[in-house]
Amino acid sequence: MPVHRLTPILLCLLPMWMILTPASSHPQHGPCQQIQRTALCNNGKLTFVPGGLPDHIDELQLNYNEIQTLQDNSLLHYPSLITLSLACNSLEKLASNTFQGSKLLDSLNLADNNLYIGYLNTSHALKTLPKLRALDLSENKLDHEMASTLLQNLTSLEYLNLSGNLLYRLDETSFSDLLQLKELDLQRNNMFEIDGAFDRNPKLQRLNLAFNNLPCLTDFHMTELVVLNASHNSIEWFISRQDQNDTFQLETLDLSDNRLLFFPFLPSQSHLRNLYLSHNKVRFYEHLVDNSTILNATKTVEFYNLNKDLSNVTAQLWNESLHGYISSLEILDLRGNQVMSFPQGFINKMPALSRLQMSTNCLETLNLTSEQLSGSLYELDVSNNRLNQIVADNDSLTSLGNLTYLNLSLNDLQWLPSRLLSSLPSLRSLDISYNNIDICFPEEDENSTDNISACVDWKDAVSLSQLYIKGCNLERIPPSAFAGLFLTHLELSENPGLIVQKSIQSLSGTLQHLGLGNTHIQDFDFSHFQSLKYLNISRNSLAHLPPSLINLDLKVLDLSDNKLATIPLGYANALSLKLHTVFLTGNPFNCCQTEWFRTFESAKTVNMVGQSEIECEDLLFRTHRVGRPESFLCLEEHGESIFWYILLIVPTCLSLVGISIIVLLTFKPKTLQKSIKKKCLKPTSY
Repeated sequence: MPVHRLTPILLCLLPMWMILTPASSHPQHGPCQQIQRTALCNNGKLTFVPGGLPDHIDELQLNYNEIQTLQDNSLLHYPSLITLSLACNSLEKLASNTFQGSKLLDSLNLADNNLYIGYLNTSHALKTLPKLRALDLSENKLDHEMASTLLQNLTSLEYLNLSGNLLYRLDETSFSDLLQLKELDLQRNNMFEIDGAFDRNPKLQRLNLAFNNLPCLTDFHMTELVVLNASHNSIEWFISRQDQNDTFQLETLDLSDNRLLFFPFLPSQSHLRNLYLSHNKVRFYEHLVDNSTILNATKTVEFYNLNKDLSNVTAQLWNESLHGYISSLEILDLRGNQVMSFPQGFINKMPALSRLQMSTNCLETLNLTSEQLSGSLYELDVSNNRLNQIVADNDSLTSLGNLTYLNLSLNDLQWLPSRLLSSLPSLRSLDISYNNIDICFPEEDENSTDNISACVDWKDAVSLSQLYIKGCNLERIPPSAFAGLFLTHLELSENPGLIVQKSIQSLSGTLQHLGLGNTHIQDFDFSHFQSLKYLNISRNSLAHLPPSLINLDLKVLDLSDNKLATIPLGYANALSLKLHTVFLTGNPFNCCQTEWFRTFESAKTVNMVGQSEIECEDLLFRTHRVGRPESFLCLEEHGESIFWYILLIVPTCLSLVGISIIVLLTFKPKTLQKSIKKKCLKPTSY
């Protein structure tokens, strides 16, 4: 066919080809990929900004490359750039006129580079960005003078990240030009002083000072700040300015992992909702103020050098005016402190409190009657204290109608309010692990006093779905203990000798998480628990895997610290199709029967926790790592070891030798005598 006759055909096919070509295809430009108006040039080992990209792109990502310098003409071809990211390069400097054609640039990411080398040049380049709102200079080895130089005249900046640098101190000039700054991240530096550093940032709302070396925060007067994270420092005092008439906008204050001795002196007017004080040394000292038995006890504390413009302050150890406004608090986290009791009326001042976290303190009594916990309380955690009693009357229990999570574990409780659980209609999770509380039998219910009971009864807690009774030294559970409940989580581990087969049978349709570790179970039938997803049967001296597990749709199975010698290959194949996580360490597996290991190992969806620590024993009782088959020798034919062949061959050989000797002695005794004389009797030299 002549060529000129093909032209009409090609012209007809051209529109069809354009239609069939995907409109969303991603054009490739060398090491870059273009998605709409974004060019992705990450991980390309680039040493310069690539050319040839469309000039209308508004986002360019050049992360994880090897660019050391941005030259004056690097970005001239991309005048529409709004976002530029150069994180994780070897960038040392930006030439002074790098951004001469990038007047629209709004967000610039220069994290994890070496800008401390050429920070002066970089400073000149940044000054040419009139619309820059977000700047990331984290992980660049900058000290406070370098940072101050880089930030000069960036009056439009709203978001700044300086985390992971070498800032030791800040002063009033550090951010003096950042009049629009709203969010500032200074975490993971080495700051020990921030004297007046934020006085010229009236719009600052979020400030992160975590992981530094700040010794205190006094004269706090940042009324517009909404979130302050000062966790993981060395703060001993937090004192806000008490004479401030304006209402503080502060909603979240994180002072966790510091050295606070006192509850922080909060603003007198604020919107504080979340207060995190975990892992400090906070105590309340109200009991010392009126304690006449302590002679010469100090009842006041003096604060010196709070601010150059303030005189010294003398205050009582506990004074209501010092803890400030806490009526709007919703979350109070005091975990890991030294609180022995609350000051009178302290809890009453938080009517909106929904989460009170008091684990790992020194509480001996929880008086729900006098404390009058908020009716909006959703979570109460008083685990790992020294509680020996909980005091409550009907009114105080009735007011806790919203309580959903209650953790009383790791205490010394022997008695509970008799109507505790029946008075909590919203309770979904109860943890009473590691106490001396038993489970009520019907006859014990009838004999209990009106106010307290030595056992726990949840028959009326119809909303309960998670129950943890770990390590309570339980010996018996009533057969009907869980009747009427629809538990999804039941933890009974660390109760050696506990017999539970009949008592938990009523939960077979709902139970998803079951803990029976160290309960000495042996022949337990799991076949009825078809909803089970998590099962812990560790530390039970099991010599064989229960066959009833095979048909369950388990996702997590803990078999650690038992006496399993092997797992039948059929069982391993069935489990490997369902399991996501399995614990197998601490079993004396047979090194010559490890097909199960290879089955789990080849199943990419199964995570064998501590896989390198799973051990086996050979026939000489030597220990090996199962994952190193070259370290032991086995003839794995039908699962039999070469050792068994040796045991069969050696006695046979010995028997044949013995029979030969007997035959010789019987039929040819003279031949044997001559042979002995010839080999053993020799003439003497004399």
